[in-house]
Amino acid sequence: MSRTYFGTDGIRGTVGRPPITPDFMLRLGHAVGQVLRRSQPQATVLIGKDTRISGYMLESSLEAGFASAGVDVLLSGPLPTPGVAYLTRALRLDLGVVISASHNAFADNGIKFFSARGEKLPDEWEMAVERELLQPPQWVESGRLGKARRLADASGRYIEFCKSTVPHSLSLRGMKIVVDAAHGAAYHVAPDVFHELGASVVKIGCTPDGLNINAGFGATSPQALVAAVAEHRADYGVALDGDADRLQLVDAEGRLYNGDELLYVMAMDRLAQRQPVPGVVGTLMTNVAIEQALRERGISLVRAKVGDRYVLEELAARGWQLGGESSGHLLALDRHTTGDGIVSALQVLQAVRQGGETLAGLLDGVTLFPQTMINVRLPEGSDWKTNAALADAQANAERELGQAGRVLIRASGTEPVLRVMVEARDAALGRRCAERMAQAAAAG
Repeated sequence: MSRTYFGTDGIRGTVGRPPITPDFMLRLGHAVGQVLRRSQPQATVLIGKDTRISGYMLESSLEAGFASAGVDVLLSGPLPTPGVAYLTRALRLDLGVVISASHNAFADNGIKFFSARGEKLPDEWEMAVERELLQPPQWVESGRLGKARRLADASGRYIEFCKSTVPHSLSLRGMKIVVDAAHGAAYHVAPDVFHELGASVVKIGCTPDGLNINAGFGATSPQALVAAVAEHRADYGVALDGDADRLQLVDAEGRLYNGDELLYVMAMDRLAQRQPVPGVVGTLMTNVAIEQALRERGISLVRAKVGDRYVLEELAARGWQLGGESSGHLLALDRHTTGDGIVSALQVLQAVRQGGETLAGLLDGVTLFPQTMINVRLPEGSDWKTNAALADAQANAERELGQAGRVLIRASGTEPVLRVMVEARDAALGRRCAERMAQAAAAG
């Protein structure tokens, strides 16, 4: 049985179009409730959301669906995705539910789930839900209907958790930080975390109206953060995305640091504290300069498929702690069970404080290889894997690049294009190699 609704990170789409409709969310809540009650007859779930206007509608539909299956509901209101994961585990609940489309515009929304341990759920669980969606509903009798109530101080509990992920001795006093919450779920959380650790905080992207999430602010639009850091003469800027599991950092010079660089800093800080770092998990897109820098320090890099879910799976399989994506999804499993933008930012700032260096200083000698990415729309019916001309062009490119670059060719998971990427210390050489391969792919 193939999955109809679940993708790589829950269910997501445009509001008003199936499956992001109130009637489907009612059915989904009921189906998930039925699956839960097979192992936990008295189940309780936590529902959190970001700041999209559609969150109210979807929240009420899910709540009704859970109640109809005899499952109790706690409502946190707007809360970062990692905050829902944390509270689900801390309160010994049976499931965490997040209503969010992450970094997408407000017209989209989605649903993702966390286990009682605050972890992403396996494919088998999602398949069980999909099978249940095919069955007619089985409403419980009135006396067994689920109840719903608001969770008091969900944001306060999560703020304290974030602060607990760094040593009590860590102080950000004397540091000015711009915090950009993308008008999303962390608007009332992230500024307080940094303020309570002693920083002078400047807030931007912290006035949601239901329609402006990710619009010109946040991790996917870091230009606003760069400008604010310069305007306020701040030391650093922290940008999160709509559900606050993604991070971008900017320093006082306006330099933007991506997830690869921040992951490297986190690994080096662990080594400086004499903690074991047997390896780090990146993705197919992780910059080869980071891989080489880690190798020089005795740390292996393993590449997973693109997507934090696959990074998590690889970390779990190897028993490692650190992983992440270039986009800024970072994982420190000795701090949290899932990616957390605020916690990751604190890990980086801890490295800055303890190392007595600027972020640029901590990355001295590590220069990312320039990347050239070309999206090729393939002729209908063509199979790029059997394209002999493309294979020859790739082999020639790999010979030319040697140890000074690499080639990655992969089909997009979201549109009918082939992504041709070349990383090379010599940007011009990388561009020429990518263009030759793109031409070969387009010719079919």
